[in-house]
Amino acid sequence: MTAQPHASAPPYAIFIVAAEESGDALGAALARAVKAADPTVRLSGVGGNAMAAAGITSLFAIDELSIIGVSAIPRRLPTILRRIRQTVAAIVKERPDAVVIIDSPDFTHRVARRVRRLAPDIPIIDYVSPSVWAWRPGRARAMRHCVDHVLAILPFEPDVHRRLGGPLCTYVGHPLVERIGELRPGAEETRRRQSDPPLILALPGSRTGEISRLADIFGAAIERLAARVGPIELVVPTVAHVAQQLDAAVAGWVVRPRIVVDPLEKWAAFRGARAALAASGTVTLELALAGVPMVAAYRLSFIEAVIARAIRLQARLPSVILANLVVGENVVPELLQEACTPQKLADALLRVVSDTEDRRRQLAAFAGLDRIMKIEGSPPSAKVAAIALEAARRGRGGVSSLIEAPSSG
Repeated sequence: MTAQPHASAPPYAIFIVAAEESGDALGAALARAVKAADPTVRLSGVGGNAMAAAGITSLFAIDELSIIGVSAIPRRLPTILRRIRQTVAAIVKERPDAVVIIDSPDFTHRVARRVRRLAPDIPIIDYVSPSVWAWRPGRARAMRHCVDHVLAILPFEPDVHRRLGGPLCTYVGHPLVERIGELRPGAEETRRRQSDPPLILALPGSRTGEISRLADIFGAAIERLAARVGPIELVVPTVAHVAQQLDAAVAGWVVRPRIVVDPLEKWAAFRGARAALAASGTVTLELALAGVPMVAAYRLSFIEAVIARAIRLQARLPSVILANLVVGENVVPELLQEACTPQKLADALLRVVSDTEDRRRQLAAFAGLDRIMKIEGSPPSAKVAAIALEAARRGRGGVSSLIEAPSSG
């Protein structure tokens, strides 16, 4: 049942804050879902092109919030702090019935803390939990002072927040759930997965540092694989902002790949792929949902690796691979740092390209994702919209905490 104001009351107002491209996409989906549930709602906020297309005019261009490299932080910090103050001032002036902050905790949590101090009656929802399970677990308890409800996109995160003393946390589903039809193969694509030459995906990352550290290793691993299995069709999906760098990085690969930038081509490649070699990250969950067995790898600089090892020990993470964490089993081999060598990657890839126990184990684990991630039922954006509208109703009634999730299918 959609929460709607009394006929004589003004429409509900919801302020959405997204500070980067991925959050902008979530904000746009949320805006559309809110309008579908209650067309009278007034939406405003901070976002990018996607949110603008969904009808939200941003206070400023979020491009200026992006920081690339530690050296850029001091130069950009005055701008970022000014935009935080501007966002807070707009929220306090508008007095929306609810605020939804999306990801980017270094920006959005600062906004939330100031809003809570200046306008404590406004409910604040945090869409996408920070990774308190892996980094700075103390943030969970600290969030209780400025966030009323965390909406998690990973199924294990509500338990983590309960254990760490964080705010009320509800799993609403991963945004990938809404694209499941683009990830799953049809009959023809299933046949392609089983036919020769095998279609192999190489995904050395979407950041410049990842590509510079992994591209040569991935190329050499694929070369070794081809020497053992024969001809392969190699596809490298990427994103526009690193396409030129990637094109130069793969120029020396013996097995020449087809680079795809268009998301439609990327999903088509996922649907036809037999196996993948991927940098650790969200892409491992994409591949798992698509049912593509994989090998995950990563390399950091020496200092970054020391910090990462300390974090993993502190958090007691059984794996750093997102697909493994979600399925609850270490089925995807993780070849990190010194283990990330062409020969070891090729050996591991051979075991998932061929019909082996390793490949079958991954496929069996991935088959359980629909249950684990609650694929059936309302899409995540609709669940978030329902919670945001309920928060607005409670906010207008003077209730700004313990926003319970409405029942949804």
